Amino acid sequence: MNNFKKINNLLGWVVFVIALITYAATVERTASFWDCGEFIACAYKLQVPHPPGAPLFLLIGRLFSLLAGSDKTQVAYWVNMSSVVASAFTILFMFWTIVLIGRKVINKKFEELTQGEAISLLGAGLVGSLAYTFSDTFWFSAVEAEVYAMSSFFTALVVWAAFKWELIEDEAAANRWLIFTAYIVGLSIGVHLLNLVTVPALALLYYFRKYPKPTYLGGFASIFVGLLILGIINSGIIPGLPSMAFTFEKLFVNTFGLPYGSGALFFVVLLIGLLVFGILYSIRKQKVILNVSLLSLVFVLIGYLSYTLALVRSNYNPPINENDPSNILNYVKYLKREQYGDRSLLFGPVYTAQIESVEQGDDVYKMKDGKYVVYDHKPKYVYQKDQQMLFPRLYSNSPAHIQLYQDMLGIPPGQKPSFNDNLKFLFTHQMGHMYMRYLLWNFGGRESDIQDAWAISPFQDKSKLPELLAHNKARNNYFYLPLILGILGFVLLYRKNEKDFLVMIIMFVLTGLALVVFLNSPPTEPRERDYIYVGSFYFFAIWIGLGVIQLAELLGKFLPNASTRAGIATAVCMVIPVILVQQNWDDHDRNHRYHQVDFAKNLLNSCAKDAVLFTGGDNDTFPLWYVQEVEGFRTDVRVCNLSLLGTDWYIDQMKRKTYESDPLPIKLDKDKFLEGVNDQVIFYENPNVKNGINLEEYMKLIREDNPAIKVPLQNGEMINTLPSSTLFVPTNAAAVKKQGFIPKDLEPLLTDTLSWNIGNKDLVKNDLIQLEIIANNASENWKRPIYFATTLGSESYLGLKEYMQLEGYAFRLMPFKIPGAKDGFVNSDIMYNNMMNHMFWRDLDNPKTYYHTDFYLQVPVVSARLSFLRLADQLIREGKKDKAIACLNYCLKVMPDATIPYDQLSANYVGLYASAGDTKKALQIADVMMNRNDKALDYYFQTIHVIMNVISKPLYMKCRLL
Repeated sequence: MNNFKKINNLLGWVVFVIALITYAATVERTASFWDCGEFIACAYKLQVPHPPGAPLFLLIGRLFSLLAGSDKTQVAYWVNMSSVVASAFTILFMFWTIVLIGRKVINKKFEELTQGEAISLLGAGLVGSLAYTFSDTFWFSAVEAEVYAMSSFFTALVVWAAFKWELIEDEAAANRWLIFTAYIVGLSIGVHLLNLVTVPALALLYYFRKYPKPTYLGGFASIFVGLLILGIINSGIIPGLPSMAFTFEKLFVNTFGLPYGSGALFFVVLLIGLLVFGILYSIRKQKVILNVSLLSLVFVLIGYLSYTLALVRSNYNPPINENDPSNILNYVKYLKREQYGDRSLLFGPVYTAQIESVEQGDDVYKMKDGKYVVYDHKPKYVYQKDQQMLFPRLYSNSPAHIQLYQDMLGIPPGQKPSFNDNLKFLFTHQMGHMYMRYLLWNFGGRESDIQDAWAISPFQDKSKLPELLAHNKARNNYFYLPLILGILGFVLLYRKNEKDFLVMIIMFVLTGLALVVFLNSPPTEPRERDYIYVGSFYFFAIWIGLGVIQLAELLGKFLPNASTRAGIATAVCMVIPVILVQQNWDDHDRNHRYHQVDFAKNLLNSCAKDAVLFTGGDNDTFPLWYVQEVEGFRTDVRVCNLSLLGTDWYIDQMKRKTYESDPLPIKLDKDKFLEGVNDQVIFYENPNVKNGINLEEYMKLIREDNPAIKVPLQNGEMINTLPSSTLFVPTNAAAVKKQGFIPKDLEPLLTDTLSWNIGNKDLVKNDLIQLEIIANNASENWKRPIYFATTLGSESYLGLKEYMQLEGYAFRLMPFKIPGAKDGFVNSDIMYNNMMNHMFWRDLDNPKTYYHTDFYLQVPVVSARLSFLRLADQLIREGKKDKAIACLNYCLKVMPDATIPYDQLSANYVGLYASAGDTKKALQIADVMMNRNDKALDYYFQTIHVIMNVISKPLYMKCRLL
């Protein structure tokens, strides 16, 4: 078919446009939860996000952010659009890749194709690429500012380039394609490392091209070489080169007495010199393989150079500067992602293992007096030998995880899990629940968006389902058609082209099940992790496309005309993308979804001017960073993330002025909070300290490194202790009254001492710095308001809840106590004003806006409902029933049941409305909730009945009685 290439190019751009329009129409308009707020803020001002940083992603995001012009509220939209464009290009290259693989299945050159073969080949490209366009996981990543969309683009480009390389007959031109592929791999490192796992499969593809008569030994050798290259890039180049540079740096600085940076500079010059020499040598000696290998390495390094962004920008001390990689010490830690720790993969302890001893590990350096000085060693934990095993999957010693291990596997408490338990967890949970479930989500259907939802049962009677399932927009039923067509494509490739079948299988496994093994997931995650395996779903979608060719071949038994059966096969299979887009549109359309940003503004607006706000996880910090850094909202509030406050670099940042926020009152010198120093202060009760500890004096002892509060460990090391669980802070009551923030009716509670019990527990570094801030702020007569987000875990409040006044989404620490207020006390005047007049609720009442269950059952809506309910309860207690009803009515107005369904908190509406005198509204809400829950209970009891009849009738009856 002479014009095939023109049609192929045209249709490729057609699917590109379809994908671009789809994603642009459904793109997030602002910053999503999780990492998106951080990435958008860092892209906008080229700051330094969490390791390893995604520098190329940030640079591209910065270019897109310029399209917002002077309207800062549009920055997030345009950075999100970078993912839209990258995803559309992914679909473009996927189309062409399916066509390239399909041609090899047909085993003809493009010019030799008959009309029927051309139609089936192009139909394969259309169906496969459009099926992936509208697939659940890829579409989710395509419309937000996360790295997975751009990472998918680089994967698609690399795979397309590799199959394109096969067609190049001229050796010199083919080698250029190899170097181009290496460059793309290098660039992809600056987005995400997932792209690297395709390297072993590409090595096998190279072997098949170079050796027409392959052997098993040769195939295994090529895969091994590919794994070796993967290891060199992942361990030898990314963290390895900076580590080698640091070795030279120590030599030049510590031994030769040269200035900082001299050794690293020498290493860079030496590396460039060696590469230039090697390339010139390969040219002179006509060593083609060596030449291509060295040039490929050079281009990988050129792509890798995007990581210098973190080094350069960190030296300017931007507000977001995670790990502070401004010097080679921190830069190496940043690239090695040391803050995340590691998990044993081949051999290690299980959750029952106890630490037998702690040995000295690697040296820990600091820069002092022009030298690199060892001041500590990383701890190296030695575990009981009989509590370790090969391939440990049951490794986490978190109490919550241990309980889940025991419940899931039926292991008695205290009993060491067996190797069979280990494998059972791998296959049932890690590979089953955390991978196969996601695969079925994308190609079979999804039951709902409730955490841990399973794949859908395709012929379930929807009328019998509870409302939360029946009307769940993420309840998507594909009737398993994409899965079936993918299996047909799998069979076709196995029958027709064993070499490409092996290449595709390796790519599919390495981006799927191999990642499951490598990541070694714990028994529970804070959210669904399907986005990790998007590369695996990409390769399965290629099989979906090839399934069109298989179906056309099967129709040959009934339809002799090749063009007719190819057209019918394509038309029938196009039903799959149509089903996918119809089912998935409503739960992937993020138009009018603003509350993740509004939640951040509401949290900031819960705070008085110049406040310090303690936050915890990603979702109550990253949106705050976004609204402050991008939109310039409430930059007077200093957001202080407790998860990061245990790191020396973050404490350093808190000691600097940022925008309108003055430095936090931290007097500790850096030597007292360096990595490894005061990471833990152990509770060691001193009987001589009967009346508690003056916190100001105690922090002074910490600053002085005073031996009075130290005890020796078994290894002889001295460690700071907390000698009492009772702490107190002196307060100048008269000076505090003049500040004007104490309610008049509560002034009698103000005393000259704030005293509380923190509990018999060790202090970690972030606890210590919190106490330092509180003590120093108290000594300045409570000059700065200190707030704790309501989303924090109970441990983060340091036992101070009776001193905390709820003013919205945050508790304000007050210098007086309300005895018995175990969950703080409400200032109804301030909180009513904040909740009713200073909060944002855009489109929470819009029934067309999709809020997935994880969204409205977790941080933002729980915070909003709980705040409204607590406020209404306090107003009723104070006899202000009209204001209580107004508060409840406003809550239901901005978050109606139609868009944010009643949850477990909503039962409180009934009692509060009744107590406030509106029994009609109370009964109305009760009726809705009772009918809904009655239907849900019937459904779940029927489900349990079926299960228990199969397993055990007596056990079922016991459950009913309970």
